[in-house]
Amino acid sequence: QLQLVESGGGLVQPGGSLRLACATSGSAWDNYAIGWFRQAPGKEREGVSCISRSGATRNYADSVKGRFTISRDNAKSTAYLQMNTLKPEDSAVYYCAVSRTYFGCSVAENLYDDWGQGTQVTVSS
Repeated sequence: QLQLVESGGGLVQPGGSLRLACATSGSAWDNYAIGWFRQAPGKEREGVSCISRSGATRNYADSVKGRFTISRDNAKSTAYLQMNTLKPEDSAVYYCAVSRTYFGCSVAENLYDDWGQGTQVTVSS
């Protein structure tokens, strides 16, 4: 099982930015498709963004399109989620996940094999 560690969460004011990172070690990072998910209190976990193994395909939930950007640095075995113009409704625990068998871009949770522990993002004034 791949160990994933998210970082970069925190408290930010509405309109602010955060960059989340998802890192692992000792792995061929370019073998995996990557997804970012989030779960707010009392709500189901939802897919936020994904990036294919090659990095050529990226998709976003409608709620974050135009504000969030997913990227990956295979040399550093790290994926990023740049979040701009944050809104209170973006507050949630954010998780990254990797798929070892699916190489495309999807936020279907059942495609993902390994998950991080999550990082809290709170958007509040």
